[in-house]
Amino acid sequence: MPVSSEASLYTRLGGYDAVAAVCDDLLIRLRADALLGRFWRNRGEDGIRREKQLLVDFLCASAGGPMYYTGRDMALSHKGMRVSEADWMAFLGHLNATLAKFQVPARETADVLGFIDSTKRDIVEITN
Repeated sequence: MPVSSEASLYTRLGGYDAVAAVCDDLLIRLRADALLGRFWRNRGEDGIRREKQLLVDFLCASAGGPMYYTGRDMALSHKGMRVSEADWMAFLGHLNATLAKFQVPARETADVLGFIDSTKRDIVEITN
């Protein structure tokens, strides 16, 4: 089997610090959103920091980085949260804005969005 010499998405995105910076910006946007903010209401700052670290680890590991994700799978993590299609679309809007802010190139943006889209069926419970 041939070995690919192409850099991983993790490397192409800029590694851990770049992914963590994107997560910081994205979570600020999500928590401030009138529709999505409900998912973080009544959560302690320590819990939010832990959730952010799990998100960073998940994204880094999924993009081919050296992190090991120790959290639950997406279906279990989001079960009962009643995430709707409208929630998903609002999330994607914030994700696209964050990727644009960091000037993530088109190819990497498409790869990130493709991966994120692959998690949708495990996250969205309610269709509008």
